[in-house]
Amino acid sequence: MNNFTLELLLHIIGIGSASGLFLKDNVLYVTGDNSSYLYEYELKSSDLKRYPLSENPAENIDKKLKPDFEALAFYGNSFYLFGSGSTANRTKMVRVNAETKERLSISDLSALYKRMQDLTGLNPESFNIEGVVYTGDTWYFFNRGNGNSGKNIVITFHGKHLTSNSKITFTELKLPEIKGVCTSFTDAIKVGDKFYFLAAAENTNSTYNDGEVLGSIIGCIDIKTMKLIFTQEISNRHKFEGLTLQYNRENELSFLLCEDNDSDKLQADIYQLKLNLIP
Repeated sequence: MNNFTLELLLHIIGIGSASGLFLKDNVLYVTGDNSSYLYEYELKSSDLKRYPLSENPAENIDKKLKPDFEALAFYGNSFYLFGSGSTANRTKMVRVNAETKERLSISDLSALYKRMQDLTGLNPESFNIEGVVYTGDTWYFFNRGNGNSGKNIVITFHGKHLTSNSKITFTELKLPEIKGVCTSFTDAIKVGDKFYFLAAAENTNSTYNDGEVLGSIIGCIDIKTMKLIFTQEISNRHKFEGLTLQYNRENELSFLLCEDNDSDKLQADIYQLKLNLIP
């Protein structure tokens, strides 16, 4: 078991249902799954800015209508925000210029998500993308196994352009339980040759309806073999959904995490997780 410390670091007023994080140049970028804004929070000044992701942006969007931006990826000079695909209106990808915050494009991924479902055998009720990693030539999609099939799957798209007919492969991973409920992916990032991911245990078999939160884990996957290296329970009461690297030192990693409060309160709690790796 790896030693870890977890503490509340920030309490940000103005962001609701935080679901994705990225730390860049002492600025924290945040997505909320019930919002159509990308948030920018300056750590030193506590200044919060909002950048629209649609023509008519809003916060606390009704559950039936929300775009459900659950995944935030960064590569080059762009942010990529992904709808979860858990309903027909949650299939958009928005690309944003990381410097100007200009909305560069909006893509409909419904055809890609359908390909992924057909290949993996996931029915629409079990499809729920919660994390995406882009390496410049390959995309990795993390399907949260909280649907009726209970499958945590890493789907690999072997190509740069998601609208192309590039090869898709997948790996299903068995994650541990908390209080008898299986944990399921809620976010993932790449650190060196490994993926670090969050997974939460929520007492529901629906990608749409929330359930009782039973805790969260962090885990590590070898990218080359796509096998689990370790998992570690970090909470028995929090539902952590966003993950970003703060620093990487010898035998110690520090991450920032956000908690999805599953409510209409415009407040976000950001935690710091320090993980001491056993050599």
